[in-house]
Amino acid sequence: MMANIKDVARYANVSVTTVSRVLNGHPYVTNEKREAVEEAMEALHYRQNMNAIHLSKGKTRLLGVVIPFVDHPYFSLLLNGMSKEALHQEHTLVLIQTNYDAMKELEALEMLKYKQIDGLIIASRSNTWDVVEGYTEFGPIVVCEDRSSDVVSSVSIRHYDAFYEGMQHLIEKGHQKIGFCIARKTGTNSQLRYQGYRDTLHTIQADYKEEWIFSNCLSIEDGERVVDAYQSLDDKPTALLVTSDQVAAGIRMECQKRNIAVPEELAILGFDNHPIARALDLSTIELPLHEVGRKLVTSALDGNRTIYTQYGFSLIERGSV
Repeated sequence: MMANIKDVARYANVSVTTVSRVLNGHPYVTNEKREAVEEAMEALHYRQNMNAIHLSKGKTRLLGVVIPFVDHPYFSLLLNGMSKEALHQEHTLVLIQTNYDAMKELEALEMLKYKQIDGLIIASRSNTWDVVEGYTEFGPIVVCEDRSSDVVSSVSIRHYDAFYEGMQHLIEKGHQKIGFCIARKTGTNSQLRYQGYRDTLHTIQADYKEEWIFSNCLSIEDGERVVDAYQSLDDKPTALLVTSDQVAAGIRMECQKRNIAVPEELAILGFDNHPIARALDLSTIELPLHEVGRKLVTSALDGNRTIYTQYGFSLIERGSV
């Protein structure tokens, strides 16, 4: 049975108050009593009950992070920034992987409600705003998207502008028949990208073609599926704007296998500026995901003050457009 503070006090022949003062570094304890308490703790193998300490102080020094996939490059870059800032702020991240399961996300929100974490970062949201907003009374919540809420903090990238600029770059290269690859159609960031795509097509009076939109694109392996679908089209796009360098890399490698010339037959513009983009000479739109990750943590630790932060981007041209 694990020793408690009363056992330490009894062994050291001091009061419980004295033991508490030693544990908390109180200056007004004699050296004799402090040594007696320390000897008792060592003899009894006493360890402080951190849960009790957290409850008494109202802080766990834990931050929850809701993330759909830990192995996806976009989210791993976010996590890298978050983990470094959390370490700097002397906090520990608690990862809740959801695979976009709304119930898993709800479990994380319940952790905030029951004070198991000090704050919650949602890297990509599945639940509706009314559900998320209902938990703000229990602690700070920060989302990684352009918010549609006045009570939830957000840190995001200007996804609409990034997609619009990517489209404009392809148009300047002479393309009018442009398709795009996206992870999911339902997310806020995805909707902003989709709107940027539609608006740019409108500016050049180009037709929107549903068959040129390739969804559920997350990995290198999805590149093969995209190229399969591309080759089956009678009317093919001449360029693809791809929201992940991993997917763009998969497309480029599959094009090489099938003797589809890049960029002469199919231009490819990726997102993130992941190391694989440099390795394969992919043009890409660099997103400051490391800085976004750091800001998510500082915003979550800023209490219940609602914060709204947006980051820009930069286009890096290589050999695929």
